[in-house]
Amino acid sequence: MNPMDFIESLDPQILLGASVAVIVIVAAAFLFSSKKAKGCLDPQNFKDFKLVKRTQLSHNVAKFKFELPTSSSILGLPIGQHISCRGKDSQGEEIIKPYTPTTLDCDVGYFELVIKMYPQGRMSHHFREMRVGDHLAVKGPKGRFQYEPGQLERLGCLLEALESLQCSRFLGQY
Repeated sequence: MNPMDFIESLDPQILLGASVAVIVIVAAAFLFSSKKAKGCLDPQNFKDFKLVKRTQLSHNVAKFKFELPTSSSILGLPIGQHISCRGKDSQGEEIIKPYTPTTLDCDVGYFELVIKMYPQGRMSHHFREMRVGDHLAVKGPKGRFQYEPGQLERLGCLLEALESLQCSRFLGQY
């Protein structure tokens, strides 16, 4: 019996079930074997990222889009963390300030910062002077907050309890 005769002799439901099982096994193997991409940040050393686009959003706010090392790179910034950016003020002195990108790790190949530039802001001067092709020195991730799945639900319960306490205090005064 050749293989085609054997396949044609099978019940269509069994054939469909076997096909679905094979697809699920292959998909699961792919998901479990693929590792999460490593971010390109370094918490100890500054790395330069090239400015590829600058979009003026208002008279003093601009969006800066920076290129990551490859088109498949991710920044690797955990939720609740920020980056440190290094630049020079109008006097040429080095300045370092924290910023939080507006992009996530699902945005591969780039990250964006939305920056409000203040007239006397020291780092604002650096961003005002940046042109496409310039580089920004960045290191991170930085920050003490470590997000864990389910943490926001626990925070919501705490806030509800505090709200109830405040309401009971308020009602107890009258």
